[in-house]
Amino acid sequence: MFTKCIRAANGPKDVGPYSPAIKLSDFVYLSGQLPIDPLTNELVPGGIGQQTHQVMQNILAILEEMGLETRHIVKTTVFLQNMGDFQAMNEVYASYFDEPYPARSCVQVAALPKGAMVEIECLVIDTLKYEQARNTNRKCEKCEGC
Repeated sequence: MFTKCIRAANGPKDVGPYSPAIKLSDFVYLSGQLPIDPLTNELVPGGIGQQTHQVMQNILAILEEMGLETRHIVKTTVFLQNMGDFQAMNEVYASYFDEPYPARSCVQVAALPKGAMVEIECLVIDTLKYEQARNTNRKCEKCEGC
């Protein structure tokens, strides 16, 4: 099999027959992450800000399982139950990224699992081996001829 399932040791339990993330070569596809507290496996209380924060924490847990960071995310899709929550979601979402930001789509949906207000899926590229190779081949900056 060419694919590998990725599950965060400290992430929430799956709510259905799917993998939280699938890795194929350098590509990692994160399933839509819900605002589920990994300790209780229930939706976090509060509004869109708290739910977006928990979704991002669940994404981080999967990335950390692979030694990756949010800078490895190249595309996200945000599903909102109410597009009126866009600004509040966007403020929390933006706090997790630096430029260049991932490409993103955001759509309003009729409903989300468990009654969530937000769900976010990601496409991630694992560039760690390329970064390591580049750093290994880099010449010393203090002298010439290393």
